[in-house]
Amino acid sequence: MRRCLKVGGVVAALLVAAPLFGQTKAKAENVPEIPFTSVPNFFKLPPDLYFGEGIGIATNSKGHVFVYTRSGDTRIFEFDQNGNYVREIGQGLYGLEFAHTVRVDRDDNIWAVDEGTNMVIKFNPEGRVVMVLGRRPEPVVGPFDSTLPPAPAEKYRFGRPTDVTWDAQGNIFVSDGYVNSRVVKFDKNGRFVKSVGTRGSAPSQLNTPHGITSDAQGNIYVADRGNARVQVFDNDLVLRAIYDNVGNQWTVCVSPPPNQFLFVSNSNPDANPAASWAITGEIYKMELDGRIIGRFGKAGKALGEFSTVHEIDCRNPNELFVAEISAWRAQKIILNPRQVTSSSAAR
Repeated sequence: MRRCLKVGGVVAALLVAAPLFGQTKAKAENVPEIPFTSVPNFFKLPPDLYFGEGIGIATNSKGHVFVYTRSGDTRIFEFDQNGNYVREIGQGLYGLEFAHTVRVDRDDNIWAVDEGTNMVIKFNPEGRVVMVLGRRPEPVVGPFDSTLPPAPAEKYRFGRPTDVTWDAQGNIFVSDGYVNSRVVKFDKNGRFVKSVGTRGSAPSQLNTPHGITSDAQGNIYVADRGNARVQVFDNDLVLRAIYDNVGNQWTVCVSPPPNQFLFVSNSNPDANPAASWAITGEIYKMELDGRIIGRFGKAGKALGEFSTVHEIDCRNPNELFVAEISAWRAQKIILNPRQVTSSSAAR
């Protein structure tokens, strides 16, 4: 994989500018626009249920869609391939408090990453808990301390984790997260293997690793949001590449083989400051080596616009699902691919 490390004053200037909006403009220019449409009214909730913040979204092998939402309670809703409501998973579960992402693995197990309880929870396809990673702080000890710098990270305790992915051997990789600024590798049975990352901006350091995904070769892609870059590690968590040209990456998704693509969202901040709308909101489609194929979307609240995309599902790379915080919704997006030339800005 080609290495794309960037150094010097340009990166430094971007990192200094980031606090102005919590977001930086993508450095890639003249990127081809990918035409797309949004399916109106796809999700059909019962009359007494509502979406809150759209935090997580994922599909299984049957095309069913799982939406992880923050509302009065954190909840996981399942819809069929036509958007009809099926059921709720994990209602009242001790590990569901403040949603962050939901993922579905190759065996259709459903994984919920909960920032509020510091837990990663594996449900089987029937919706029963079969594994937990992390531990919810005991109420008697008070709220979880998320001040920085953090205490030394522990093998089996997270600090506001953000996402989960797997390799072909079933090893589990967790981005951990707002406090610990690391990626943790566990084996398929949940035993700690190793971790990489401390808080910082040097290669292999992380600043709010906000999303994680993997490809068929076991490479791990981390949305290093606070550093406005994607860091790519191999299966042993050795750094392979850095892509720093598409803004602040809130979420990453790699589509299935044989032709795999990387989708990255330069999401507008969830506070929606007006100054951020002109420079954020778009989603990029990329080759796995970092070359940009195209982009689509912009910040906004209308259908087909994106209001803080927090997670993307790309099981079908031409039919995406996105969950949005600020608009309290999820959208089904149909891409209309055309022959475009990869942007030289990615090189």
